[in-house]
Amino acid sequence: MSAPDDLVRAVEAALFAAEAPISAEEISLHLGGAKVSDALEELASHYAGRGVQLVRRGKLWHFQTAPDLAHLLRREREESRRLSRAATEVLAIVAYHEPVSRAEIEAIRGVQTAKGTLDVLMEAGWVRIAGRREVPGRPVIYATTPEFLTHFGLESRRDLPGIDELRAAGLLDPVEDALAEALQEPAGESDAPLASGDESA
Repeated sequence: MSAPDDLVRAVEAALFAAEAPISAEEISLHLGGAKVSDALEELASHYAGRGVQLVRRGKLWHFQTAPDLAHLLRREREESRRLSRAATEVLAIVAYHEPVSRAEIEAIRGVQTAKGTLDVLMEAGWVRIAGRREVPGRPVIYATTPEFLTHFGLESRRDLPGIDELRAAGLLDPVEDALAEALQEPAGESDAPLASGDESA
């Protein structure tokens, strides 16, 4: 990028000054309503392959360390964020079926889900309450967050791996394979019985 124009420079400055990932619309507002999509693409191209890259996660843009250099900046002591198997399954179901209710999650998993499981995912910042289903009882429905996309390096939910990719990577044992098949069904179609007690997170 040689002799960048004033708009590209202004967009770059806005991105560096932002305390959190920011949308093109927010950048445009900061810059008096200017059209910034071309400037963002130009900056993303300029930073591709460098130590810092400009990436889009969902509708939000931010700078991040190049993935192959992340180990150089990793702190000696990292916060452990290990999920239980139950929480991992619930997170996968929310990601593939959102927005989804607890009852729909339980229908897919075949067991009841402890409230604490969803609480863990919300505390991690990966799942949020997305409203209520307009059916009798108006159950709460859940969806993933932009932080979920950022953490797992996804631009959008369309980048989630399909069942064939998971199988080819050897990430599915027979039980997980059955769960992955269930993830492909629309929520609520599983006929697996619910267990009598909650499964703890």
